[in-house]
Amino acid sequence: MDIIFMGTPDFSVPSLASLDDRYGVKLVVAQPDKEKGRGKKVLFPPVKEEALKRGIRVIQPVRLRTDTAAIEEMRAIEPDFIVVVAYGQILSEEVLSIPKYGCINLHASLLPKLRGAAPINWAIIEGHEKSGNTTMLMEKGLDTGPMLLKDEVVIGEKMTAGELHDLLSQRGADLLLRTVEGISKGTIKPEAQDHGSHTYAPMLKKETGLIDWTKDAVEIERLIRGLAPVPGAYSFIGDDQVKILEAKVIQDTFGKPGEITDVSKAGLVVSTGNGSLSIQKVQYPNKKPMAIRDFLNGNRIDSTEFKGGIK
Repeated sequence: MDIIFMGTPDFSVPSLASLDDRYGVKLVVAQPDKEKGRGKKVLFPPVKEEALKRGIRVIQPVRLRTDTAAIEEMRAIEPDFIVVVAYGQILSEEVLSIPKYGCINLHASLLPKLRGAAPINWAIIEGHEKSGNTTMLMEKGLDTGPMLLKDEVVIGEKMTAGELHDLLSQRGADLLLRTVEGISKGTIKPEAQDHGSHTYAPMLKKETGLIDWTKDAVEIERLIRGLAPVPGAYSFIGDDQVKILEAKVIQDTFGKPGEITDVSKAGLVVSTGNGSLSIQKVQYPNKKPMAIRDFLNGNRIDSTEFKGGIK
């Protein structure tokens, strides 16, 4: 079995490892390295790090669809499969036509729900009871290809995007193995998506995380979990932008939206448009994430309200 693997972030690593352990991966295609910090230290994508540990050749085209040399190298392998897990570039029809059995994509949602860039985050933000992975045959459209296999998971009441990410990352590796085996043996029949029932999970923007305290406490709490631990939901207290990483819903409303009505080591109570939130964990500028009780041991809350998210 000749496989080319395309992926970039942490989410993709278990899938690469499982496919290489079972079949051997001939080539890895990842996004380019990035520079970070004032010293411009070069950081390898997690998939590249894993591939190099395993002795797999890695190529990193800036723009694959116009990189003739990269495409020719992929074509020369004559792969049975190209497996794509969070690669980060849209594939051209030229690339999609290379493998014998097609390009298989692992997508972290129950398609056709939540096509797009950030399905894990939006599943929690929108209050879905279930999430999961779907494998599909790739085509020109964005996450529109025929579905192959699905794996459902229940989203717990306190589950964060980080926790769901890790769960789906691990389970996705097994789903891919079953998909590759089933397609090669002809035991999986592709199923067309119901394009009329799809929803979309757009890329997260900075403003996505800005809390609007006039909204319902339940809705705000889901936003907090859906963006935790990164990039984090946030608001402003005084002149400081504060990330809010954990909160509990309180049914009662004690003040106007954004007003801090109680400060104690048990939690920072903030009123919303409907109900209140007891904030349990925050991250102030240039500080590590802290439970409220730990933050209050060495700091004071000098303002009586959060601002910046009220529209």
